[in-house]
Amino acid sequence: MSESKDQVTVHASTVDYDSRAISSAQSLPKDAAVAVAQSSSREEETERPEQPADQVDKQKKGRLAYFKTKEFYMVLVLGQILAIANTATGTFTTLLGQEKWSITAFQTFLNYVLLNAIFTPYTIYRYGFKGWLRLIWRDGWKYIILAFCDVEGNYFIVLAYKYTTMLSAQLINFWAIVVVVILSFIFLKVRYHISQVLGILICIGGMGILIASDHITGTNGGDVSGGNQLKGDLFALLGATFYGFTNTGEEYFVSTRPVYEVLGQMSFFGMIINGVQAGIFDRSSFATAHWNGKVGGYLTGYTLCLSMFYMLAPLLFRLSSAAFFNISMLTMNFWGVIIGVEVFHYHIHWMYPIAFVLIIVGQLIYFIGRRVLAEARKPWLGSNQERGVVGLFTAKRKIEHEVPAAAGSGDHVQTPAANTSSV
Repeated sequence: MSESKDQVTVHASTVDYDSRAISSAQSLPKDAAVAVAQSSSREEETERPEQPADQVDKQKKGRLAYFKTKEFYMVLVLGQILAIANTATGTFTTLLGQEKWSITAFQTFLNYVLLNAIFTPYTIYRYGFKGWLRLIWRDGWKYIILAFCDVEGNYFIVLAYKYTTMLSAQLINFWAIVVVVILSFIFLKVRYHISQVLGILICIGGMGILIASDHITGTNGGDVSGGNQLKGDLFALLGATFYGFTNTGEEYFVSTRPVYEVLGQMSFFGMIINGVQAGIFDRSSFATAHWNGKVGGYLTGYTLCLSMFYMLAPLLFRLSSAAFFNISMLTMNFWGVIIGVEVFHYHIHWMYPIAFVLIIVGQLIYFIGRRVLAEARKPWLGSNQERGVVGLFTAKRKIEHEVPAAAGSGDHVQTPAANTSSV
């Protein structure tokens, strides 16, 4: 009872002290009262500790801070590696078509089989079989949606190559940028800086030069009889839309979950969806397809390049964003022509190098004004990335490495595995 009285006395004295402070401030002249208020706010700011993520961001200063980090060069190089790998898959698809082999859904089925064979057993090893089943029960529906969008994106892009040229189909991919930006703005609360918008527009301008050069040389003429090229372009547009949904979803998943879980679940359900689709739509194609050594080699090359693409893409999503991923893919047309010079006897128009340089310049402008963490710091993970996973190339991993005290500032993301500090 005496303790409660003491507490009441303390509280009363505190209130009395505050009231005296307020009355004294009110009795001061206007300028002096403002000075007291500003002094009080400054004291509060000094008492509030600086966030570890902000400490990392301030390690390098200036509008070119991000250009001074190794992550910037990793993002540029990784983006071009992915563009070349994706161009290679388009090249193998065109070569398969020249061999009179076209089994649209089955062509990507082997990719899901390979990824599933690699990542699903490893996920079961990390989580345990019961933990893996709990993962499917809890989050399986999310991965089914992600896998469906990915399967359909691959299906319609491969289908587009049957009716139009490789370059013409690739030109439609810029639509995926628009889809990603809209989805990220609405659902992931991403807010784009003026330099990012300008960079995207410059990259699209470079794509416009590619379209103009293809029109001048007739490279993207395709088979326009019977509206075949229009049909192919529409299929490519639909595929790019599905890719936009997939890229946005995958960026979210790999920032909150280990990569092996995301790829394992996406390939597991993708293999099922793709297998069913192939069984329904590709039965007649199996009967008419030509099988020979070249087809086997092209199909193997396609599968390996696509699987490498799938394994590297999540790392770029962590380092940057789905938006930058897609503007990196705009250089596919340039690499497609480089490959096509030897394989399909294309001719490089003088506008192509200009377009390539313009797209790269757009990517550089995209990162002007970005801090050290840049787009690796995801807005949906919290100010200190506390809701993120500690994995390769994640901002949370860099924060905990640079500021050891940050390791206790937020819990690791909860997964069925006991050890969540992983790839």
